[in-house]
Amino acid sequence: MISNPKGNEEFASEILRGEEVLRAEEVREAEDLATELHRICRHTWTIMEVCGGQTHAIMKYGIDQLLPKSLRIVHGPGCPVCVTSVEVLDQAIAIAQRERAILCTYGDMLRVPGTKTDLARARGMGANIRLIQSPLDACKIAAEELRSESPREVVLFAIGFETTAPATAMAIRRAASQSLSNFSVLVSHVLVPPGLDAIFQDEDHGIDGVLAAGHVCAITGYESYEGFAARHRTPVVVTGFSPIDLLRGMVSAVHELEAMTENQQIGGRVVNAYPQVVERAGNRAAQVVLNDVFEPCDQTWRGLGVIPRSGLKLRACYKGFDAQDRFTDGKELMKVCLKESTVRCRAAEVLKGKLRPTQCEAFGKECTPTYPLGAPMVSNEGACAAYFHHARHREVDRDDRSEA
Repeated sequence: MISNPKGNEEFASEILRGEEVLRAEEVREAEDLATELHRICRHTWTIMEVCGGQTHAIMKYGIDQLLPKSLRIVHGPGCPVCVTSVEVLDQAIAIAQRERAILCTYGDMLRVPGTKTDLARARGMGANIRLIQSPLDACKIAAEELRSESPREVVLFAIGFETTAPATAMAIRRAASQSLSNFSVLVSHVLVPPGLDAIFQDEDHGIDGVLAAGHVCAITGYESYEGFAARHRTPVVVTGFSPIDLLRGMVSAVHELEAMTENQQIGGRVVNAYPQVVERAGNRAAQVVLNDVFEPCDQTWRGLGVIPRSGLKLRACYKGFDAQDRFTDGKELMKVCLKESTVRCRAAEVLKGKLRPTQCEAFGKECTPTYPLGAPMVSNEGACAAYFHHARHREVDRDDRSEA
């Protein structure tokens, strides 16, 4: 059974509580899964959960405190705001500062540090930046501008993984069908499997298994992870975001790892622990839209550098909507280093799973959500923000600082 100072049920009930309390049956199921983890985990394992939404759920509900000491969870690069490069953010700021331009973006991007400033400060200085809920909102703004006497250019700052890229593709297709000549897109979409490949090319990555984000796989399917799992002999478990989903995913991952230890002939494979949402082939309709508008390209990831074929760019038939081609001042920005105040920021190591946020010397001191040095502290899906907002977990990880 789980080792803790109280009875198991009382312990689980106390920990599995975030902003809302889980139902009693959920607590019991979570406790059963945690007990199963303690029973089956005979070796020391490190599992990376890729998605920032999963990171926040783990910290919010205290799932990390239910795990056996031999099972370590690290956090990966699955926050699209966190991996959006400084260069493209600087381009967005430059475009927003143009007199006749409107930049449409998501609220998460406002306070992410660029080279010299961020979008929030640019907005305060007069840049026309509109917050949107959907890429189609940008199309609507562009259509409204075209009906005015002096229409302005509307630029969609499109970020995100495979989950949000189909919506961007639909907006571009709508702009084409409606002849929105004043609409363009600054594309910064990234793809998860190549990002994971880049992390695992480091011989010292130290990761034994991966929890893949269910919402991404709902679009792409999990076929693309099968090659990764085989190449790196690493199990990949597709899972959701609730405490039960995450614990089920961890149980599946440990089962795979223990089996591979006992039988060296077993290779890494993909396990779908989220079948109610994810199918192997994914969402074919969404994939058709994606492939119509985009094609793969090399992409710069913040903290990880340039990763081959890890991004998306517009196909030739939609090239007229490319904001980088339309606005030369954004395209010609020099690639410069981060401002000096971010020297102590170790966000890159956090994104690679090499460091917990609390191991960074600047965490909670120079770097806070109010004054972030790195994107993981300001994003709603950032690992540093998760640790900061769920402060009761900082004590759990304090000893990690001595390992950094």
